[in-house]
Amino acid sequence: MMSSTIEMKNVSKRFHHKAVLSGLDWAVPAGHVVGLVGRNGAGKSTLLQCALGLWTADDGSVAILGEDPAALSDAVRAQIGYVPQESDLFEWLTATQMLAYFRTFYPRWNQAKVDALMERWSIPANTAIRLLSGGERQRLSIVRALAHDPSLLVLDEPVASLDPAGRRDFLREIVDRAIEGTTTVVFSTHIFTDLERVAMDIALLKNGRIALSGPLDQLSEKMRRVEGPSAVLAHARWGQELARSATRDAQTMLIVIVDEGSEERLETLARQGVRVHAVGLEDWFIAATQ
Repeated sequence: MMSSTIEMKNVSKRFHHKAVLSGLDWAVPAGHVVGLVGRNGAGKSTLLQCALGLWTADDGSVAILGEDPAALSDAVRAQIGYVPQESDLFEWLTATQMLAYFRTFYPRWNQAKVDALMERWSIPANTAIRLLSGGERQRLSIVRALAHDPSLLVLDEPVASLDPAGRRDFLREIVDRAIEGTTTVVFSTHIFTDLERVAMDIALLKNGRIALSGPLDQLSEKMRRVEGPSAVLAHARWGQELARSATRDAQTMLIVIVDEGSEERLETLARQGVRVHAVGLEDWFIAATQ
């Protein structure tokens, strides 16, 4: 298996002279579940669409499953599943009719999985898609993306319209695929409990670039919130500083990823009035994206 399912180098994308992606580098490890996070408007959808070739990058290079997304072979195209943020279903058809149409394009179509998911998620098979609820349409989009057992599954806010039970069931599908190691999954989300439940890796999109990426458990273990006198923290050194903000009374708050030597330095700084705390993923995200 190739080392990276998606590889983006120096990718830039502009809309109406506004830079959305700026010299972005990103590699998605094969067989991993990667959570893509960033503030609303950060460009997560644009990033995923450039990776898939739905938008053409203005600069840089992109490879998906080893091919240029602008000229994918039929074999590679058949290995990709995609659930966009906005439904792109054929709403004048029933679910059965739409799935039968897409089945003709995929030699690896798994009808047994389709039938099982349709029944488990109680999706009306013979009702016009336009009459389904938002959650039912979202589930149907996921069924269509999973139906051909893709090697790469890209999901843009996949659970936004699902109730908690639907989210748990969908995430169980993702976990099963990750355990099997047969599918690389990339999903953008703003629900951190979901991210912590299933993601192996995390990638933070900020200012048009991937500001942080790596194994979620390792990064969580190394994240710290550091607070203390601004004069003391002005020259402090860390493995990686993610956020810095001034607070009242000449105090500074930092979110940092500590490196091998940071813990000893933090002990020294503690004697100068610096306080160090563990930080949760959601608190880190809020601070790091301000």
